[in-house]
Amino acid sequence: MIKRLLGVVPVVFGVLLLTFLLVHLVPGDPIEVMLGESAPMADRAKLRAELGLDQSLPVQFLHYLQALAHGDFGYSIHTRKPIADMLLIRIPATAALALCALAIAIGLGLPLGIIAALRQGKWQDGLATLSSLTLSAMPHFWLGPLLMLLFALWLGWLPVSGMSEPGSIVLPALTLGFGLAAILTRMTRASMLEVMNEDFVRTARAKGINEHKVILRHALRAALLPIVTVVGLQLGSLLAGTVITETVFGWEGIGRLLVESIEKRDYPVTQACVVVIALTYVVINLLTDLLYTRIDPRVRFAS
Repeated sequence: MIKRLLGVVPVVFGVLLLTFLLVHLVPGDPIEVMLGESAPMADRAKLRAELGLDQSLPVQFLHYLQALAHGDFGYSIHTRKPIADMLLIRIPATAALALCALAIAIGLGLPLGIIAALRQGKWQDGLATLSSLTLSAMPHFWLGPLLMLLFALWLGWLPVSGMSEPGSIVLPALTLGFGLAAILTRMTRASMLEVMNEDFVRTARAKGINEHKVILRHALRAALLPIVTVVGLQLGSLLAGTVITETVFGWEGIGRLLVESIEKRDYPVTQACVVVIALTYVVINLLTDLLYTRIDPRVRFAS
């Protein structure tokens, strides 16, 4: 565990460095965005000095690392508000969206994968496989407007966008959840097929155990490791997927904040959003490793 925690350090540092460099390589000047193209050069130079943008990139990066070491994300260039406060407002919305999408994915993917494995070669298997392939081929920026067109504009069942109504989370959650459900269906099917003919499954059936208990308590539990791996990885990627989905549906989460900060060339906010997403991804992967030992006691961390 110590080695794994120490391994997080170079990953986070690499994310910080690459994000810092890429953000500063994006064309456009935040000073020009704030003051306009017709602003006098003296005003531009004054504001650039106040924001610390007149310093060299290595110096700016060093100051950024020193602030992060004290838990300070800094201030937004445009609003001058603490970035930590902005993140605390946006993170709950993104977390709620990701958890709803995960619930949809598990609720669809696990049953469909189990049914496809139990009905291998039959029409149920073919339907589940075709559905998963179709959903996995649909990018979020295409599936989102399609669901919006169907359920919001044509049927009028759900709001188009925003967060003002209780059902506002349904369409963005479906957009994210369908993609993960497709991957989860295929992984569950493949993992279940590997264990269905194992000796312990045949032994359980020979003892006269109810078929549902054989499937759920014996076969599914043995097939959970690769499924948990996929869920852990995809839960981290859900945060990246929210960048597009939140923009499409006007969901005020961290993904939308990231897009807004990029458009405004608000370097500190952009860096903070990427750092939060990267750290969440790393933590989820670490928790997934810990979950392995709870599912299968034979699994131990490599030395």
